[in-house]
Amino acid sequence: MPAEKVGPNRVMPSESHAIIEKDAYVKLRIGNDGISAHEPISVPTLLNRAARDYPNHPALVHKNANNVSQKVTFSEYKANVYKVAKAFIKLGLQPRHSVGILAFNSPEWFYSELAAIHAGGIVTGIYTTNSADAVYHVLSTSEANIAIVDDSKQMEKVRSIRHKLPHLKAVIQTLPPYEPFVKREDGYYRWSELWEMDVEMYTEELNNRLARMAINECCCLVFTSGTVGNPKGVMLSHDNITWDAFTIGKRLPGIQSGKEVLISYLPLSHVAAQIVDVFLTLQLAVTVYFADKDALKGTLVKTLQEARPTRFIGVPRVYEKIQEKMLQVAAQNSGIKKMIAAWAKSVTLEHHMNIIEGNPQASWQYKIAKNIIMKKVKEALGLDRCHTIANAAAPMSPELKKYFMSLDLPIMDAFGMSETTGGHTLTNPDAYNFNTVGRTLAGTETKIHEPDDKGHGEICMRGRNVFMGYLNEQDKTNETLDEEGWLHSGDIGFVDERGYLYITGRLKELIITAGGENVPPVHVEHLVKNQVPCISNAFLVGDHRKFLTMLVALKTEMDLDSGAPKDELHPETLTFVKSLGLDYTKLSQIHSAGPCPKVLKAIEDGIIRANKLATSNAQRIQKFKLLPHDFSVPTGELGPTLKVKRSVVVKMYTDLIESMYTD
Repeated sequence: MPAEKVGPNRVMPSESHAIIEKDAYVKLRIGNDGISAHEPISVPTLLNRAARDYPNHPALVHKNANNVSQKVTFSEYKANVYKVAKAFIKLGLQPRHSVGILAFNSPEWFYSELAAIHAGGIVTGIYTTNSADAVYHVLSTSEANIAIVDDSKQMEKVRSIRHKLPHLKAVIQTLPPYEPFVKREDGYYRWSELWEMDVEMYTEELNNRLARMAINECCCLVFTSGTVGNPKGVMLSHDNITWDAFTIGKRLPGIQSGKEVLISYLPLSHVAAQIVDVFLTLQLAVTVYFADKDALKGTLVKTLQEARPTRFIGVPRVYEKIQEKMLQVAAQNSGIKKMIAAWAKSVTLEHHMNIIEGNPQASWQYKIAKNIIMKKVKEALGLDRCHTIANAAAPMSPELKKYFMSLDLPIMDAFGMSETTGGHTLTNPDAYNFNTVGRTLAGTETKIHEPDDKGHGEICMRGRNVFMGYLNEQDKTNETLDEEGWLHSGDIGFVDERGYLYITGRLKELIITAGGENVPPVHVEHLVKNQVPCISNAFLVGDHRKFLTMLVALKTEMDLDSGAPKDELHPETLTFVKSLGLDYTKLSQIHSAGPCPKVLKAIEDGIIRANKLATSNAQRIQKFKLLPHDFSVPTGELGPTLKVKRSVVVKMYTDLIESMYTD
């Protein structure tokens, strides 16, 4: 494709499908027909188009300092982005340098991301749970000129490392209270000061940068959480982002531009949240509501009830939390209400199971349950308008999917990586079962590398969604991207005769016993949790060991401020211990008994039941230990998207693990 004379929609010449320099251009993987041949556009074009076609439609809805909802139209959205882009140029943002954002989801996050890209820079999200050292790695590697933080806690992290960041010229805090050192002369700014700046003199420079922009250059860095060493910077181009948002939108059933509503609450440092919350919403002119910081600690339902989204995406732990609250409410119902609820859930689940089997005909029982009972359940959850409920970032157990299906809320599964700009496969109503992650998105390809006799092997992906390369990491880029453009995921799986993709394990997480047996830990863990529902986290151990063991954490209440597990038992755990004839209310009481033999015996019985469902004898658990507290982000076992950090858990509980093999 020949290069245009001016941007932002030009494509610069390149011969390479993989690069590691952020000032280089990558060769686009544009196909010959269909979605893969869709005309490439830049991020600024995506915003301009939304503002042109839906100027007065609400784009962003957020709470102001007085907790009053405020709406920002797409026209205002664009104007704010251009204003911030000029301010960034004034503050010293250079082309191909980054703006690091260390903040919870907010309009300021969206403005900063798009402004950085418009000004020829690169946006870099940083998890708010990162340590100062981890923040330094991201800001240093990306050569950040500007850092955006939301509060004084995050500001202090940047301030403590600023002396080691020669490229950093300005740090901007979006929310009060402000420390005394936050003043312009020292390069520390309040967000409100950006709006007070006279930036019109930078309009010409902004236009020049837009004119020099190319679709096949890097505009976004996503740092992977990685299990070994420092996180790698995944380089994403304009085309990676805008094309992936386009093809995801094409897969969603019944989508209507200008009529959709979504909630932004998952960490925007994660690629899935960025693609859905920022770019898919521009692609389809979606109204975005912002949840508050405590969304993952229990306040999400409040935002759901206010926004009533038409599409919703979560991670397994979010759905588990909703289920736990629902079960608590159900436990308080009277006998007749319980009977009615059980009947409604039964016929609703049966209806959806029939759809999976190819029989979509709705029975009169289902119609009654749907229109009278499930309607009220959905309204209480704020999901009464929701057409798509999706799970991403980690696998969800079939039992949890069945629970939501019994509420008339079937959950779609999405699969992808930072390296595929988020989405690569997606389930939908005509391609659904409890184990698949769906079919490959149109315009992309999936293959199984070196399959075994069952067709299982490493999942490889190719398409315009595949990343440019890892920033300054040639060896790791070569390991991940082969010469034919296939991305080697590290995930193990297979594709069935209908084109459904199944994930059965992970190369690095797959447990290989001393006897050479491959064991997918997540599957075994789900079996145990299903047998003992008050287990919050079951962690399988056994790599290069003679047998499998497990670490078990019981459900406890969570501190809403810190997100750390409390000593008080969760209602589901209280019910469990009461069924054993015990009156414990705290986890410490269970442990003070040595731990309590009755509790250990009940968990052991559950593991024995799970072992009977194991695929092979090698996948049976021989021993377990009860942990002193549940997993959480503050205690280190969970990452920002609530996925278990397996290598961290093994290191944290080394002594406990070793005791199971030496006792």
